[in-house]
Amino acid sequence: MNKNGFFIAVTTLLVLCWGILPVQAALPENFDISDNFYTVYGGPDLSATLIGDNEYSRGDTVTLNVEMMNKGVITGFKSENKVSVGNYVDQMLQQAEMQYEAQATTAVGILATLKSDDPNIKVKSESQQAGTLKQGKQSSSPTKFTIEINKNASAGTYPLTLELSYKYQNNVQVGGDNFDGTTGIVTNKKVGIWYENKTQKQTIEIKVKEEPYFEVTNVTGDLYPNEGGMLHVTYKNTGEKPAKDATVRISAADPFSTTDDQAYLGTLNAGESAVAIFNMAVDETATPKPYSLNSEILYEDADGHKQVSDSVKINTEVLPAKEKLPGYQMVTGIAFMALAVCFITLRKKSKD
Repeated sequence: MNKNGFFIAVTTLLVLCWGILPVQAALPENFDISDNFYTVYGGPDLSATLIGDNEYSRGDTVTLNVEMMNKGVITGFKSENKVSVGNYVDQMLQQAEMQYEAQATTAVGILATLKSDDPNIKVKSESQQAGTLKQGKQSSSPTKFTIEINKNASAGTYPLTLELSYKYQNNVQVGGDNFDGTTGIVTNKKVGIWYENKTQKQTIEIKVKEEPYFEVTNVTGDLYPNEGGMLHVTYKNTGEKPAKDATVRISAADPFSTTDDQAYLGTLNAGESAVAIFNMAVDETATPKPYSLNSEILYEDADGHKQVSDSVKINTEVLPAKEKLPGYQMVTGIAFMALAVCFITLRKKSKD
């Protein structure tokens, strides 16, 4: 690299052994930026792997654990300045630069961002700090992302994009002119490091399982305060797999109650429906308005395993109490009186 080009590239001045991240700094007067002994080729190469099972159910909210590894390599060196025999200062500086250049494969300050282009998969987590990874090293702990799978998502594979942004060491230059012959070191050595930004993208795939999935497609039944009634609920298997020996169980919360909280649906293949009937009672103090009841379906999957569905909502309504006819009590009283008169009259005629 020429003098002017490196002058523009140098953005930091630090002693690496202190472990200080680069900051913008002015070059000291005694730092000879023309002494660039090597140019290094290669750099970090991050690889991400999803730990554990990548198959989930529709409607799930799950945490993905992503593990990273740095597979970066140095592919070569190019000598920029030859050192004369007997020039101990340059020899020491050359050796020092070679040691620093070996760190070109380190990914510094990794920022991981997970993105989804499909509306059925929502990434709930912001970008995550993933630290620094040296060559050949694996992350000490996984980077976590929470995703939400739409309950109406189709079964299949969904690709997610993982963006990994970091800094890496593009070039190093050392300088100094004070050589201590006793110790064999340059006592006023300075190190200049040029960092650049890099972003890698990788695809991580998740799968939505093929399985039964249930929805309520119709609800009928008139429910009044202080009265019982039959509630007819139609369940449909909108999933891809059959549900064998399905039984639905309803949770009757206030103001409802029931002595029969289960109904047998039988085997529901994909796309098929069945009606469950529940005998419901409504409290006399119930407020007329829409209500939502929870239900769940117990079934056997295609592999013969017992399963329980997610909660399936039943939307129903308590209707206003039936109005009694005006003068109901008076009419009832008159009717009883009329019956009594008829009874007495008939009895009298019978005696005559």
